[in-house]
Amino acid sequence: MQFYGGYDIRLAGKPSAVLQELPEPESLHIPLWSRRFSFSKLEVSEGERVEQGQVIARDTQNFSVPLLSPRRGTVCLNKYENHITLEDIESAGEEPFDPDNLQTHVSHGRWGVGGMKRFQLKEQGIWEFFSDAHTGALPDPMAQPGGVIVTTLNLEPFAARGKVQLERRLNSFTRGLEHLQSLLEYQPIYLIMPEIDSDIAEEIRRRIQGYAFVRIITVKLTYPYGSPALIARKLGPVHNPKHPVWALDVAGVLAIDRSLTHSLPATIKIITIGGPAASNPRHLMAVAGYPLASLLDGEISAENPRVINGGVFNGETLNSGQHGLDSECRGFTVLEEPKEAAFLGWMRPGLKKKSFSHAFLGSLTASSTDKVETTLNGEKRPCISCQNCERVCPVQILPYQIHKDLYRDALEEVEHSGTELCMDCGLCTYVCPSKIDLRGEITEARRRLREELRPEGEGTENNSAEE
Repeated sequence: MQFYGGYDIRLAGKPSAVLQELPEPESLHIPLWSRRFSFSKLEVSEGERVEQGQVIARDTQNFSVPLLSPRRGTVCLNKYENHITLEDIESAGEEPFDPDNLQTHVSHGRWGVGGMKRFQLKEQGIWEFFSDAHTGALPDPMAQPGGVIVTTLNLEPFAARGKVQLERRLNSFTRGLEHLQSLLEYQPIYLIMPEIDSDIAEEIRRRIQGYAFVRIITVKLTYPYGSPALIARKLGPVHNPKHPVWALDVAGVLAIDRSLTHSLPATIKIITIGGPAASNPRHLMAVAGYPLASLLDGEISAENPRVINGGVFNGETLNSGQHGLDSECRGFTVLEEPKEAAFLGWMRPGLKKKSFSHAFLGSLTASSTDKVETTLNGEKRPCISCQNCERVCPVQILPYQIHKDLYRDALEEVEHSGTELCMDCGLCTYVCPSKIDLRGEITEARRRLREELRPEGEGTENNSAEE
């Protein structure tokens, strides 16, 4: 499959392939929010003793998806704002899901076996691994998709690689694909794999040879070619709200197997700590609520760091009010935040930095990685129409032109510029020599278009998958 744009990014601070397990903490601080979810409905009370895997809160705006307790412990609601703290915690075996619970929520005759399985996935916290490939939103658990994209690679720097998660778990992965197919009618599963030869890739191909429902798509190891949003646009027509395209990664397929084979929730996740300012970049096994103070202690080498929740392109600066690992976190990127602007930074003479436009002297060196930091080399500058952003854009829009139209407040022209095609990969901002936040401007443009051009009376509805 061929793509336009993209950029082969090699940043310093790549996590090692070793997967380490964190020690058990004394308490957990579970945020009641994440990037997509807001768990506003509490299901527990102060001082209550909860079991591992028990529902402790729900997001009433997202099909009532639950937030599960990752450990047995005593509930404290007043420790930190918008957190559920678990004290006196202990690891205990999760209780298998009781199918009888389905009868009070889902009509077997209406939804059938597939619908009951989906409800089980939702109640065990597995549905959080699903997203709509086109929008990134949570798909309706009871709606039939137009297809499913499963990606085995995440090309954003410092994200947990599929290879690390698949090590010694190939049986669970292939079994999870079978379970996933049982949720569908006739829709195909597109398995995205890297265009490389490796023992794991070859073994996966061998195992699924007899799976008529799986279609393998190979892509180059160029960011963001593994993105489900990009794959979905290459595969079919424009997004149909009634038939969205489901998207999952390796962790999601493994979680499906854990739920539908063993009737157990997925309370443990694999996260990464990486980046140029990470003292020991690595993969870790952790649970939601793990104290960030303990998690990041000794992991930062810079005196003045910036910690990003997520990847360097799509993540957000860690909220100072967040005290524990949120339920959707896949890792942290640590960058150095220089207190002073680089000397003669506006001339861009650095020997230790790279540039997409090869303006740095660093392009003369043989270094294979870029030690990216937060400095803007002095200041932001006006757009110079270099068109670097156009060259790397995988959906062929013109970020620099959108920037200029926004500067002129020409919202009508922005409306026809293709902002709805943007997949938020962040490459335009990364390669911009003027350090303009083009990705942020496109996001703001979409917001303005929704608010200012939305027909009168149009609103949103709350959804729930329960009956």
